[in-house]
Amino acid sequence: MKAYQIGPQTGLESLTSVTRPAPLPGPGEAVLKVLYVCLNHRDLNVLAGTYGARRPEDRIPVSEGVGEVVAVGEGVMNVKPGDRVICPHFVTWLDGDFSPAAFGTDIGITHDGWLAEQVRIPAAALIKVPDGVSDIQAAPLASSALTAWHALVEVGKIKAGDLVLALGTGGVSIFALQIAKMHGARVAITSSSDEKLALARSLGADITINYNTTPDWAAALSAANSGAGADIIVETGGQSTLSQSIAAAAPNARLAIIGFLAGTDSPGLPNYGSIIGKNLTLRGIAEGSRAMLTRLLSAVAANGLQPVIDKTFSFDEAPQAYRYLKSGSHVGKVLIKVA
Repeated sequence: MKAYQIGPQTGLESLTSVTRPAPLPGPGEAVLKVLYVCLNHRDLNVLAGTYGARRPEDRIPVSEGVGEVVAVGEGVMNVKPGDRVICPHFVTWLDGDFSPAAFGTDIGITHDGWLAEQVRIPAAALIKVPDGVSDIQAAPLASSALTAWHALVEVGKIKAGDLVLALGTGGVSIFALQIAKMHGARVAITSSSDEKLALARSLGADITINYNTTPDWAAALSAANSGAGADIIVETGGQSTLSQSIAAAAPNARLAIIGFLAGTDSPGLPNYGSIIGKNLTLRGIAEGSRAMLTRLLSAVAANGLQPVIDKTFSFDEAPQAYRYLKSGSHVGKVLIKVA
């Protein structure tokens, strides 16, 4: 089969096209024909050698996609050949509270991922895609969308009328915008691009703030919201933006800390006392479980949520897809069509 591997992890040029034997399912496993894969920021970090320890050079990357079951191993009863399926990339985190043990089986990181014509997955992690959900709807759900769902629904306990603040217009933030609107919440979103903010407004964003022209975006949010802060904050910026996120929070707000896209340098938190004074909840989010993804998929099917797909590349154009993602010019998700 055709596949890509991560090579020496010195940058985008490390991505290498190879031919590998097709995988065979062992007991409790299924082999999928890959239909679409979705790129995420951590896929760039893997190629740069900056996502934890360096991995074997022959590791097949990419952690989410949609596939069709072509073969199952002994004992597999929950899926059969012909089923379309997705799965979380922490394939052993099926339900319940998070455990760091989940990092031990991370598809595309510790085990071969989706950027190949076929992928082998533990069958217990697989979720059937309903007939009414397309491949393009399903492909980007297991990482950014699942993270946003975990932050807003599982942790944030979102309800109609809440104000959600999402930082930037990357995959997690755009899914947070869509999921929040699906729940009847209001959404504020930040970006350095007026063009991207216009797109966010077209998706239903109620408050949009350009953080380049309005550096004190916490104050701008409060001014646009009758002096009140946000009830749920999807904090993808990291240490460099956390202080402003705390300033932008309403009393009793929930801050879901997800990434560090704005960098890790920080002068500290001069408003550290506000965490106590506002009775804030700060919670780290590490993707989500199979059970969470099942609930998200059901919500997508019931509400017809259409992911924002910026661009789709062919399998042979995978290197170009990575370069496009790294350029930062996208809004929403970047897909690669495999089959």
